[in-house]
Amino acid sequence: MIDLHMHTTASDGRCTPEDLVQRCWDKGLRTIAVTDHDTMAGVAPTQRAAEAKGMTCLPGIEITSVHGGKDVHMLAYFLPPDTPGLQPMLEAQRRQRVERALEIAARLEKLGAPVDKDAMIEAAAGSGKSLARPQIAQALIAAGHVASVPEAFDRYLGEDSPAYVPHTGVPPAEVVALVVRGGGIPSLAHPGYRPKDEIIPGLVEAGLIGLEVYHSSHDEAATAHYLGLARQHGLIVTGGSDFHGPGTRREEFFGVVTLPQADLDVLLARAGR
Repeated sequence: MIDLHMHTTASDGRCTPEDLVQRCWDKGLRTIAVTDHDTMAGVAPTQRAAEAKGMTCLPGIEITSVHGGKDVHMLAYFLPPDTPGLQPMLEAQRRQRVERALEIAARLEKLGAPVDKDAMIEAAAGSGKSLARPQIAQALIAAGHVASVPEAFDRYLGEDSPAYVPHTGVPPAEVVALVVRGGGIPSLAHPGYRPKDEIIPGLVEAGLIGLEVYHSSHDEAATAHYLGLARQHGLIVTGGSDFHGPGTRREEFFGVVTLPQADLDVLLARAGR
């Protein structure tokens, strides 16, 4: 089984690389990819742990871009870490994530749900980790304001919730172009989650290569829809569970939402692997 969209403690996942590999092994996954938010810090340790079990771990990252004040996440596979312009962009993204987290914390305080923002920032600082809303959700749980991550998003952190702060960042077409220049494979992540179909043609013009058709937020109709769009635009198909660890949203799709072998073969051929 194949899952090309998962997160570790290098960003907002709850599993260390070693723990993630063990959980994947137990689920029967044999080809995986780590796609942490705006960092590749989890790739090497996950690859080492996977290799020890005879598994394959593809290098990946999920880069945050912004269109119309909303997040657009771009998966990138086989992107060299020394791609010109990549590290400065990621460093800027991580700084913006800290600034955003502080603004969210300020809004939470006004809403009567204060969190320990200093501990939250300190946990991410100096480690290469990327601070994201799931970590703020954990801070809300620790403070006793909510009982679970889904409740934190429903009440405070979701895009339609009172403490939500829009991202600032580079346009998605710029991310696509950078990934292509570096020799990576860019794929638009979970296009059916708050659909943004209108931006796909422009991304194709910018060099988009893939579309994440299989994802835990896609029902059968959405999967069929994006499979059709991928064919229409000549895009390769990627997919994965978007697993963030136990006790997180859509955890039940881990080991269930997977990528067909034929689509992995196309991805590897396109990457020259």
